[in-house]
Amino acid sequence: VQLQASGGGLVQTGGSLRLSCLVSGSPLSYYDIGWIRQAPGKEREGLTLITGSDRFTFYADSVKGRFTISRDDAANTVYLQMNGLKPEDTAVYYCAAGVRIQTLNPRRYDYWGQGTQVTVSS
Repeated sequence: VQLQASGGGLVQTGGSLRLSCLVSGSPLSYYDIGWIRQAPGKEREGLTLITGSDRFTFYADSVKGRFTISRDDAANTVYLQMNGLKPEDTAVYYCAAGVRIQTLNPRRYDYWGQGTQVTVSS
């Protein structure tokens, strides 16, 4: 399976962005797909996950209520809608896939996309 993240950019505080993760080589139902970010000098942080079979969603406290994960099976794409962005959201955002991982722990994912930069100006 291959993943390609896109949609990053520069946005002002309070603004919104929607990231996309195009998945190829497998139906979305086979994998749990998550979004992870890494800010300079910091460890990777698992943000949210949508499960493959049941579409259950999980969110980290840092983004709960501001970020929403969703998926379009026809397009084989997972989205991350980010609202109310803050400067501390500045990071490289990755999408990743794993089989029935049901956790936000970044170490559990098996496949990773290339990352897309999100910069939030104050």
